[in-house]
Amino acid sequence: MTPSTPKWLRGRTLIIGVPWLWLGLFFLLPFLFILKISLSEAALAQPPYLDLIREVSDGLMTIKLNFGNYLFLLEDPLYLQALWGSVKVATISTLLCLLLGYPMAYAIAKSPNHWRLPLLMLVILPFWTSFLIRVYAWIGILKNNGLLNQWLMSIGLIDTPLEIMHTPIAVYIGVVYSYLPFMVLPLYATLIRLDDTLLEAASDLGCKPWKQFMKITWPLSMPGVLAGAMLVFIPVMGEFVIPDLLGGPETLMIGKLMWTEFFSNKDWPLASALAAVLLCVLIIPFVLLRHYERRTEEVL
Repeated sequence: MTPSTPKWLRGRTLIIGVPWLWLGLFFLLPFLFILKISLSEAALAQPPYLDLIREVSDGLMTIKLNFGNYLFLLEDPLYLQALWGSVKVATISTLLCLLLGYPMAYAIAKSPNHWRLPLLMLVILPFWTSFLIRVYAWIGILKNNGLLNQWLMSIGLIDTPLEIMHTPIAVYIGVVYSYLPFMVLPLYATLIRLDDTLLEAASDLGCKPWKQFMKITWPLSMPGVLAGAMLVFIPVMGEFVIPDLLGGPETLMIGKLMWTEFFSNKDWPLASALAAVLLCVLIIPFVLLRHYERRTEEVL
């Protein structure tokens, strides 16, 4: 940049450059490191993989890329089942969070001004406690002699304890509880900015309340819906703690497999290949979101 460059251009370049630098250091560089390990071979060494660049003889260096890890992921049905299980759990959990979070966000946005901050604090309050402690608390609630079964038996609804722990239902309960605030907050931020005069005009023209919601509120709140869906779907795809503590053997998710390959099997190349595949899968929602945003901008 020359001294004759305008000051406003220098400032804009700095503002744009800082996020790109952040992404390069904390996203692109770690991903390249993971990609490098995924193309190597496992070894009984420290670290447990071979270098890509090796010396053959007399100072002659060669690069050996191993794509066998990716082929193994495609050939072994276990990893495909884990990927499908993660997609299924993430999709269902996102829909459940939307069904529960939308009425909550709408109620907070339409509540009186002096009630909005306390209600938002109640949504954010679980973040003040450790995530691991909150998941462990659900074990005491959902187990056979837990609080839920004791309460249901005390009021006479059931005679024997319900088998909830180590089932997919327990996983969905833990995921929805943990990630519901990530759905509520973006929805609230969108709904609070809606122009109420649009609903008043629609009401004056004879539009029924449910039509007002479908024709005005829901389309205008779509940015918050998509943002909340991304904030829930993406981390749930790689979730490990909740399936491990609350789920059973049939709850197979890709995050749990990555933990096993990294720390139990010590197969870092295979685990890195699994992480790279997961990242590629997670890029798809971003592409779809960006496509929707462009279409929305064209319509507006």
